[in-house]
Amino acid sequence: MTVLSAEAAYRQCEQITWAQARNFAYGIRLLPPPKRRAMAALYAMARRIDDVGDGSWATDAKLEALAELHCAIDELAAGRIPDPADPVLVGLADAAERYPIPIAVLHEIVEGCEQDVRGASYATMEETVRYCRLVAGSVGRLSLGVFGTREAPALEPSAEPVRLADELGVALQLTNMLRDIAEDHAMGRIYLPESDRARFGVRPGEWVPVEGVAGLVRHVGEQAATWFERGLALLDHLDHRSRACTAAMAGIYRRLLERILAQPERPLSVRVGLPGREKALVALRSVAGLRP
Repeated sequence: MTVLSAEAAYRQCEQITWAQARNFAYGIRLLPPPKRRAMAALYAMARRIDDVGDGSWATDAKLEALAELHCAIDELAAGRIPDPADPVLVGLADAAERYPIPIAVLHEIVEGCEQDVRGASYATMEETVRYCRLVAGSVGRLSLGVFGTREAPALEPSAEPVRLADELGVALQLTNMLRDIAEDHAMGRIYLPESDRARFGVRPGEWVPVEGVAGLVRHVGEQAATWFERGLALLDHLDHRSRACTAAMAGIYRRLLERILAQPERPLSVRVGLPGREKALVALRSVAGLRP
């Protein structure tokens, strides 16, 4: 059996991250090398889970693959490597030995993906936020295991920085949902709550009329801005490099949200984004210690 070295595993995880992470890569690159490698392994695992949900397989095949990922996460949480030739699993196992990463939290990302595969709908904002906590708040809590805090390298699940990481994840995911309205609809997914859709006169299962969608986007975007305000208090708990990483990632998404709110009908026709130079500027401001 091929046994991959941790160094080789991390190289492949970083290749995945730099190729696919886009916005997150700007922040991750600001970390010192050991933490950067650990974050790349976490991203590569999250990407693997997402790829199952977004793939073209039949529903049963996707659910079977997600069940296998649940088993792999259990093995990693128990300190075992399910496949010593798999770079993502090897890298993640090594990262978990070096940092107090709550590996079992990865189950939440899989659970969120299972909801996508089964075609879950969301009646209220509380249900939408719960989904955000599963797929993005979880990433914040996992990342905090790598970052540590000024108070302690490891934290109890009830600690304030853990709560703030979760809230920042909700802000990022709500922004993602607004940006990807058209793309998600093409895959049969609607994440914004039906109660709010009805309130703004948006037709069931559709994204019309435009003026109703614009009102809904503005309404949810303002809530996302509030989640950002609360979650960004996490920065006060982090060391300089971890703070810069988090501020860069959050800052890029916050600027993206501002663009969406300026023209709330745009996500219906284009995928709103930021040019690379603006992302780089956000990263530079973060290194300088400026708040996004």
